Amino acid sequence: MRILVVSDTHGDFYSFKKALEEQKNADVVIHCGDNGGELEELKMYHQNKAFFAVKGNCDLGSTLPLTETIVLEGKKIFITHGHAYNAKMTLYNLCCAAREEKADIVVFGHTHNALYDYDDGLHILNPGSLHGYGASYAYIDITDKGIVTNIVKLK
Repeated sequence: MRILVVSDTHGDFYSFKKALEEQKNADVVIHCGDNGGELEELKMYHQNKAFFAVKGNCDLGSTLPLTETIVLEGKKIFITHGHAYNAKMTLYNLCCAAREEKADIVVFGHTHNALYDYDDGLHILNPGSLHGYGASYAYIDITDKGIVTNIVKLK
């Protein structure tokens, strides 16, 4: 199963659409917050995909949750934007929250800097910002052999 992970699109409909086109085999799309409304519009065009999203610090008035935990292919994924865990300063609080949920993977945004790390059984992934110069996204492949992540610069 392929999962497209995006964050911090900030209304950039074009870049989000392009990432969806580049990863057309993705079954699931996770948005880690700070979308400018383009999420709802793109969901209409990609009804064959499952979408999950959380609220970012710029999503004023949004009814999305601050966190969500989902299970895909037997792997638990903790989704958050990161601002509630002070992710710009430290990943400690974020990783503790993910471990409390017994997550295999934590995905977050907020910093606008792409990051992948692995710590004691926890995959830690920030796709970076999908808006502006140096836009990036990530994908996760969950197979019977394990979890593989990749960060991609938007073409």
